[in-house]
Amino acid sequence: MRYRTNRRTGDQISEIGLGSAYIYKADHDEAVRTLRHAFSNGINYFDLAAGDASAFPLYGEAFADVRDRVIYQIHFGADYSAGEYGWSLDLDTIRKSVAWQLEQLHTDYIDYGFIHCQDEDSDWETYKKNGILDYILELKKKGIVRHIGLSSHTPSVIMHILDEVKVDMLMFSVNPAYDYGQGEFAFGADAERRAVYERCEKDGIGISVMKPFCAGQLLDADQSPFGIALTPYQCIRYALDKPGVLCVLPGAQSVQEVDTLLAYEKQKEEDLDYSMIAEYTPKESAGKCVYCNHCRPCPMGIDIGLVNKYYDLAKAGDELAVTHYRTLEKNADDCIKCGHCDSRCPFHVHQSARMSEIAEWFAKK
Repeated sequence: MRYRTNRRTGDQISEIGLGSAYIYKADHDEAVRTLRHAFSNGINYFDLAAGDASAFPLYGEAFADVRDRVIYQIHFGADYSAGEYGWSLDLDTIRKSVAWQLEQLHTDYIDYGFIHCQDEDSDWETYKKNGILDYILELKKKGIVRHIGLSSHTPSVIMHILDEVKVDMLMFSVNPAYDYGQGEFAFGADAERRAVYERCEKDGIGISVMKPFCAGQLLDADQSPFGIALTPYQCIRYALDKPGVLCVLPGAQSVQEVDTLLAYEKQKEEDLDYSMIAEYTPKESAGKCVYCNHCRPCPMGIDIGLVNKYYDLAKAGDELAVTHYRTLEKNADDCIKCGHCDSRCPFHVHQSARMSEIAEWFAKK
């Protein structure tokens, strides 16, 4: 398992995490085995916006003896009083729900307390007015909540909340369907979604990814907006290539399904290539580098995807990206304009011309 560091908190977070939407559907013993198997194989990050209340005691049992080695996202707005998942903006309901979740999990603290499911500005105003944000911040002062999180599908709302609250982790829906304007939660234009990724990278806010497979649609050619089936590994790589992303959170309900996810770490680079979606790139996204590195290998040894990523982040105001760019062994100055990358880029980026642009820009910094 590979790990990425949340710069805000210092947490080492497994690239593959686990969502909890489906775990409750498994037989009790299989569910506990599944969770323990995930942990034993390096998965340490778990989202607890569960599909059903019965998921919580499963986690409590599976991780009772290793609580200090697992990281939980717990959502202030998820309500399980009716047994299955519900959404609430009522403070008393949320207080009771959080207390119940902690009891079922056999824990007295929350790693990441999440401002939950804020998709409309009106949701956020109600959330604050009802005292829920103050409640989370109160628990943070007491040390019960260690870090603040935010979950949302809407870029404009995310930006609004990030302007008001010091958020340490964002849970965002990241997949090529939504980024390309296709699907139920495809909120925000390409530029708005890119701005979220870039701001999180710039500010050190980690992103944990929900819906990486677009509710399974991307894995089925008949349901995919691209008319082709991607593999789970292509979807995971796509999400992990985005700036700011630390962890992808697919669901699982068996040891076998966890093993399928874990196999991502053993895939060959060619099996992670998602460049076939380039054919469906919307006009506003055409000619923009997605850092897929399909243009490899560069004869001069330039990591073209990384050079592009640092350039985009630096232009967005990320001073750390400038430092990272300058420490690269090879950068845009080393480009010899051979055109190899231009001929291989499936997203129609004129990379050799872009290398000149990038070199000139950094020379002025």
